[in-house]
Amino acid sequence: MATVLLIGTLDTKGPETAYLRERVQALGCDALVLDSGILGEAVGIEADFNRRAVAEAAGSTIDALRTAGSRGKAVEEMLKGVRAITLDLFQAGRIHGVAALGGAEGSVLAAAAMKVLPVGFPKLIVSPIASGQRKFAPFVGTKDVLVMHSIVDILGLNPISRAVFDSAAAAITGMAHAYATRAPIKADKPAIAATMLGNTTKPLMRVRPKVEAEGYDFVIFHANGVGGVAMDELIRQGYFAAVLDYTLSEIAAYIAGGFHNGGATRMDAAAETGVTQLIVPGCLDFIVFGAKHEVPETLRDRPTYYHNPEFTLVRLTADEQIRATEHLLSKINAATGQVQVLVPLRGGSVMDIDGGAFWQPELNQTCWDLLKNGLKPGIQYTEVDAHINEDRFADATFDALKNLLRT
Repeated sequence: MATVLLIGTLDTKGPETAYLRERVQALGCDALVLDSGILGEAVGIEADFNRRAVAEAAGSTIDALRTAGSRGKAVEEMLKGVRAITLDLFQAGRIHGVAALGGAEGSVLAAAAMKVLPVGFPKLIVSPIASGQRKFAPFVGTKDVLVMHSIVDILGLNPISRAVFDSAAAAITGMAHAYATRAPIKADKPAIAATMLGNTTKPLMRVRPKVEAEGYDFVIFHANGVGGVAMDELIRQGYFAAVLDYTLSEIAAYIAGGFHNGGATRMDAAAETGVTQLIVPGCLDFIVFGAKHEVPETLRDRPTYYHNPEFTLVRLTADEQIRATEHLLSKINAATGQVQVLVPLRGGSVMDIDGGAFWQPELNQTCWDLLKNGLKPGIQYTEVDAHINEDRFADATFDALKNLLRT
């Protein structure tokens, strides 16, 4: 029988977690309860893993955490215990899904555990802060966490909360049953990772069937500040035979700001593990913000592109694009495996094209010269007289990738 781990701060969410446990059991799953609370005692429910056991799993005691000096410090320590117990249960095969009812603190504690579980393992957080007005990164990270908006705060049982909790129970039990009964998903062919945005969808749609015809899975990540980071994590886990880093908006955002910041370590995984890389400096000319009125005042005099009602693209300055290129160069030169750089001379994004709002050919040439002249020996540099979204550049990309894989 499938078993669901329920994580909750039971001093404030005890009756609600008890109700969720009843619904999970009524739908045919066993349930284990972990108390992630710190200050009070469990109300209306007895945990299988009480807060004292969780604190000890963190290498501390509940009394020490209660006198830690700040709520944040106590939570930071407690989440280590939540994570450790959850991971132990998963590795022992004792759980087939995990769910949590939580406010800000409870959601963060539960998410700490969920984010160390593998892709495909059922994970669900129900929270009032899971709305379009809040950032999801602290609760989702780079994992497939299902986040459900509770509508009302998680305090008390009423027709609205019961309706939401019933749906949550149905979701997690359905996923847990499926996880417990399905055969492990194993790769039957090698895989190639790639990065893409709406700006580069067309060429990757052309490349994908060609790659698959060669006997590879083609796994595409959205280069939005999370996708590339998730790809890097999976590279370190040995998922991929090669990487086609076609869309480098996360590098541009690291240098110049915006939503798509992939952080200082973006691209390090491929470099350090030695996986084969084909690098296309696509989308290195803009950063991404929200709706037009949300673009920072200091950037509104720059060329912009109306991507859709929720996203506005803002062009990098010459200095920013050069610094982004230099940063990319340092990442490429750190590679320990075989690497090729493929440059589209007629532009690297939708608006970086002759007549487009971002078109600055002399700046582009300066950046391509930086790459060409700065690469360490042994790294192949190739220019293609085409735009990044043209079929001939997509075909050149596939040919280069195929040659790299053969060598």
